[in-house]
Amino acid sequence: MTDRALEAAGILKTFPGTVALDHVSLLLARGEVHALTGENGAGKSTLVKVLTGVHRPDAGRLRRDGAPLRLGGPLDARRAGIMAVHQDDTLIPSMSIARNLFAGAEPRGRLGLIDTARMHDQATDILSRRYGLRVDVRRPLAALDPGARTLVALARVVTAGAEVIILDEPTAEMEPPQIETLFRVVAEQRELGRAVLYVSHRLDELYRLGDRLTVLRAGRVVHSGPFAALDRRTLVSIMLGRRLQRMPSAVPETAADAPADPPYLRATGLTRRHALADVSLELREGEVLGLGGLLGAGRSETAKAIAGALTLDSGQVTVAGAPLPRRSIAGAIRAGVGLLPENRATEGIIPSLSVRDNIALAALPRLSRFGIVSGARIDRVVETFMRRLHIKATSPLQKVAELSSGNQQKVLLARWLAMQPKVLLLDEPTRGIDVGAKAQLRDLLDELAVAGLAILLISSDLEELVSGCDRVVVLRDGTVAAELTGREVTEDRIIAAMASAGAERSDR
Repeated sequence: MTDRALEAAGILKTFPGTVALDHVSLLLARGEVHALTGENGAGKSTLVKVLTGVHRPDAGRLRRDGAPLRLGGPLDARRAGIMAVHQDDTLIPSMSIARNLFAGAEPRGRLGLIDTARMHDQATDILSRRYGLRVDVRRPLAALDPGARTLVALARVVTAGAEVIILDEPTAEMEPPQIETLFRVVAEQRELGRAVLYVSHRLDELYRLGDRLTVLRAGRVVHSGPFAALDRRTLVSIMLGRRLQRMPSAVPETAADAPADPPYLRATGLTRRHALADVSLELREGEVLGLGGLLGAGRSETAKAIAGALTLDSGQVTVAGAPLPRRSIAGAIRAGVGLLPENRATEGIIPSLSVRDNIALAALPRLSRFGIVSGARIDRVVETFMRRLHIKATSPLQKVAELSSGNQQKVLLARWLAMQPKVLLLDEPTRGIDVGAKAQLRDLLDELAVAGLAILLISSDLEELVSGCDRVVVLRDGTVAAELTGREVTEDRIIAAMASAGAERSDR
C-alpha cells in the first residue's frame, strides 16, 4: 500500500462562464494533515466536491492508493474510503442522533433488522467517551447545537472507518471545548495513518494542525508545500496575490494625519457568537474608512450589524449621537444608514423588476405625499441618477437582470443615493465588475466623500483600501487586529495585521 492515499492531477472543472478549477493537482498522504486554504471563490468547495464525487471533473484524474479512481457519485467515494464533514451540514436533523451516527451501517440483529438497543448503547459510548457529548442519542439531531452536530458528523466519518477524511470549515460554529475535541480527534487520525484534508481560512488552525499546505486562488494552485518554512505574512501575501515587501518602519501619526471632526457613526462592542467579538469603530463625515481582513474575518457581519440586519449578543451603534435600535433595518434607514451588500444577486437587486423600480424601491416613502407616490417625481429621480452614475440601459424600464454586473452595482448605489443617506456601507462594491466600471465607482466615492458622506468600504483588494481610504480597520477572526491611519495605510501593514497570531492559540 502506497503512502499516497489520494491524488488529484490536473483537475479541470468549469461551469457556464466560469473556470472553477484550472488544472488543480493535490496529493494527500497517509499520516498527514494537509491544509487547504484560499479566499472567497478560490475553488476550495469545488475541489472538495470533486474529491467526494459530487462533481465530475471535465479533465484530469484521481488516484486512490496509486490506482485509478472514477467517482460516479458520493456513494462511490464512500466505498473508496473517502468521507467528508461538510460546512453545510449533510446530516438529517429530524432523525435521531444514533441513526445519524450509524447511517447506512446500523448494527443488525435477527432477520437483518436494526438492533435499536445495541445501536443506542454503542452511540452513547462513542459520543460520550471520545467526543464529550453526553446526550440522549434517541433525540433528534436538531436538538443539538451546531458545534455538537459537527462533532456527530466527525464521529460518523471516523466510526465508518474512512481512510481519507475531508473537513470543510469544521469549526465555523463550534465552541472552544468542541474545537479542542476536534483537534484531538484529527491528531489521533493522523497517528493512525489516515489522510486528512483540512479546509479552513483560520490561520491559527492551519498552523496548529497542518503538515503541508495548498493555497488556491481563482481556481489555481498558487502554492503547495510544507508549513515549516512558511511564515504567516508570506501565506497571507500568497492568498491575496500580493508581493511581500520589507516591513516599513513605524511612522508616527502627525497632527495633519489625525482626523479632527467628531465621529458621526460610532459602533461599540459589537459581539455575536462565532462571528464578532467586541468590534468597535468610528466613522466621520466626509471620510472613507476601509474595512479589511481575510475571508471569515467578520467584515460583512460588521456592516450588517451596523445596518440592523444582524442580531447581536451585545454592542451598540450610534448615529449623530443617537443610538440605533438593535436589528432594525428600518431604524438604520431612517437614521440615514444604507448598506450595499456583498451578494447583490440575492440580497440587493430584484431581477424581475425594472431599473426604474429597483432605484426607486427604498426611496418610495420620500417620494410620496399623503401615501400617494408621484410617478413624475420617481421618473425625475431615476433619470438624475442614471445620468449621474452613467448607468447603461436601453431605458429605465429595462429589467435590471439584463444589465452587466457593473451596471447592476450602480443601480443599487443609485437606490441608496436617492434616499440622501448620511452613511453608506459598501461591501465589496467593485467585485466582479470590469476595470472601467471600477474606476467610475471609485471616482464617485471620492465625490460623495467630498460632499460629506461617511463611507465604510469593505474590500478584499488591498490596492483599493490603500488608495481609496483615509483609515483602515483590519479584522481578524471577528476582532479588530489593527487600525491604520494616514501614512500607516500600506499593503504590507494590512497584510501584517491579517497575519498576526491570535492570542488564544499558538503555532504548533
